[in-house]
Amino acid sequence: MRAFTRLDGRAAPLSLANIDTDQIIPKQFLKTVEREGLAKGLFYDFRFDESGAPKPDFVLNRPEYKGASVLIAGDNFGCGSSREHAPWALMDYGIMCVISTSFADIFNNNCFNNGLLPVVLAADEIAVLMDEAKGGNHMVSIDLEAQTVISPSGKTFAFQIDPVRKDKMLRGLDAIGETLIHGSEIDTFESKRALGQPWLEL
Repeated sequence: MRAFTRLDGRAAPLSLANIDTDQIIPKQFLKTVEREGLAKGLFYDFRFDESGAPKPDFVLNRPEYKGASVLIAGDNFGCGSSREHAPWALMDYGIMCVISTSFADIFNNNCFNNGLLPVVLAADEIAVLMDEAKGGNHMVSIDLEAQTVISPSGKTFAFQIDPVRKDKMLRGLDAIGETLIHGSEIDTFESKRALGQPWLEL
């Protein structure tokens, strides 16, 4: 997993509440366990019409938000089913941080497990970010070490994060990476076990 320290990027405002995981990545795109290639299905029903043509009014189809790496979302983002494809699709598109007033628990956990940073801010702070992102300057900065979000106009908002999750994000550690830190200890244990209980090796 790639470490997350600081992100300076374009923010796209999606002011809809209760965006569920089926809206993030519809079920027809779940036929793969690969993390790449899912960007084409991200917000598919919002982005494309019935003929597959892009809807020009949807925020991610607008030229000023091309290449957005931050999504400013409405309340209760990521509700619905537990599909891990949702953060995969966001990251494959280039979204590395989602800012909202609240996230569904399973989606929130899936984000941290995959290196996508979910940031919770107060409703009035989200409103400021939404308004500013709709203006001429769409650039925001997220500093995980300092736990701050800096708006396009320079306003600074602090956010809270579990210190264990923060450390893992800063170090780029998923569950496998965290386990491999103890690789030498695991090897020592396995060697001792093989000598003491050789029948288990059969």
